[in-house]
Amino acid sequence: MAYLSEPLRFLDSEEMRRIHAGALRILEETGMWIDHDESLEILRSAGCRVDGDARRVTFPVEVVEAAVVRMREAYSRPDRVPARMAVRYSHVRFRSEPYRIHSDFTVSTGGFCCFLVDLEGRRRRATIDDVRASLRLADALPNIDLTGLPVSAQEVPHHERPVRMAAELVKTTRKLGGIETFCAHDAGYITKIAEVAAGGADALRREPILVGYGEARSPLCFDRNMAEIFVAYVRAGLPQTLDTMVNGGATAPMTPAACLALGMAETLSAVVLAQAIDAEAVVGVDLIPSFMDMSSGIFRYAGPERWPLLGARLQLQQEFYGCPAGVHGGKTDACVPGVQVGIEKAMSMIMPVLCGAVGVGTVGHLENAVTFSPVQLVIDDAIAAYVRRSVQGLDVTDETLALESIREIGPGGEFLTHPTTAEWCRESAMMHSLFERAPWQTIHNGELVGMEARARAEAERLMGRETERPLTADQESAIDEIVEEGCRTHPLRG
Repeated sequence: MAYLSEPLRFLDSEEMRRIHAGALRILEETGMWIDHDESLEILRSAGCRVDGDARRVTFPVEVVEAAVVRMREAYSRPDRVPARMAVRYSHVRFRSEPYRIHSDFTVSTGGFCCFLVDLEGRRRRATIDDVRASLRLADALPNIDLTGLPVSAQEVPHHERPVRMAAELVKTTRKLGGIETFCAHDAGYITKIAEVAAGGADALRREPILVGYGEARSPLCFDRNMAEIFVAYVRAGLPQTLDTMVNGGATAPMTPAACLALGMAETLSAVVLAQAIDAEAVVGVDLIPSFMDMSSGIFRYAGPERWPLLGARLQLQQEFYGCPAGVHGGKTDACVPGVQVGIEKAMSMIMPVLCGAVGVGTVGHLENAVTFSPVQLVIDDAIAAYVRRSVQGLDVTDETLALESIREIGPGGEFLTHPTTAEWCRESAMMHSLFERAPWQTIHNGELVGMEARARAEAERLMGRETERPLTADQESAIDEIVEEGCRTHPLRG
C-alpha cells in the first residue's frame, strides 16, 4: 500500500539557516542562566565562557557548531543504538532518515494529570484506582501505541509520585512511554525499575523505557533540579533531549521566527553540555513552541496559529538538524467535549503528521492538558484511526484496477453482491464502531446513541476488564523493593 510522502514545508533553506544563526547569536551574546555548579564547570571545560557568580554561560559559535556537527554525524550512523525512545509526550528517533510524512507515526497518552473527568462527568482529583483504570484503558485501545501516566494519584505524597507511578506503569502495560521526573533522586530509582522491566541494564540501553527529561525554563534558564536530572541521565548512558516550551508573548517574543530561534538556542545548549559529559552521549534537540492566549494567559495547545509554528519546528528539527521527532498533538484548549474539542483534536493530529511528525501526543486531555478524560481518550483513539486512514495512499495494480470485474458486471450492473466488494471493503473504507453513519429517520426512532455515549460505554468496559500482567511475580517483587527504598531515602521525606 502506498502512502503520502511529501511533507508540508513552511521554511526554505535560507530561512532555516537564519533561524539557526539567530540561535547561535542568542547563545553567544546573551547566553543561558544555569543554576548548577557541575554543569557550569563542565561547560567551562568545553570552551564556554562562564560567570560563576551570575551563573551565566555564553557559548562561542564554534563550540555550538562543533556540537551540531557531532550530533548530525551520530544520527547518520545506521547502526546507532537506540533507534528511538518514548518521551513524556510522544517519541523521538535517534537515527536520521529522509524528511517525509511518517505513515507509521505513533500516538501516545500520559501527562501525569492531577485531575480527571470520570465516567459520571465529574471533574475531581485522580486516585490510585484512576491510575490503574486509565492504564488498562490505554493498554486496550488499538491506536494508542505508547502510554505514560494519564493521571497521577493525588493521595500519594508528591515527592513519591514519580517512583510509585513508574511502578504502576510497568506492572500494567507493555506500551511503555516516558515519565515525569522531579529530581535526580527519582531518576536513579526509575532507572532501576526500568532495568527490571526491560530485562537488564544492557536491554534498557538498547531499548530505553521510562526515561525522564530535563526542561528549560524560558527564556534561557536551566534550573538546578532540571540540570541535575539531565546530567544524571546522560551519565547513566540514557538518551536525552532538553525540552523547551517557548510561549510567544510571555516567555518569548510574539513572532514565530523568534520563538524558534530562542527555543532552539535553549535546546542546543544542552547538546553542548551532554557531549561535554560524554562524547558518545545519545542526545538530540527538542522544541515545543506556542503563543500565549492574550485573553486568558494560557499556553495555547490548539490554536490555528500554532500549526505553521509546529510545522516549521518539525522541518527545522528534521531537515536542518537531522533529528526526527514527535510533537504535542491531539490537544484541545476546551474544558468539555464538544464541537471545539473535535476541531482542535483532529487538526492537532493531522497537521503535525502532514508536516512530518513521527508521533503525536499526549491524547485524552481536556483543559489545556490539565485534565484527563477516559471518554475523550476513547474518542481520540478513533480520531487517530481516522488520521491513519487519511494518510494512506492508493495501490494501482492489475488487481486493484479490477478491469475483469468491471467487464463482468458491465453497463447498468451493481457491485454490492460481487465477491470483490466483500474482499476489499474493509481495506478500502474505514469501519469504526464509534462513528455513526445513518439516515435521518433513525434519530426519530431513538436508534442514534451519539459518539460520546458510545465512547463512555467503551471506556467503562475496557477499564473494568481484567488484563494479563506484563511482568513476572519476581519482577514485581523486585520493583516493590526499589520503590520502598526510593521513597524511604528521598531527600524530601518528612
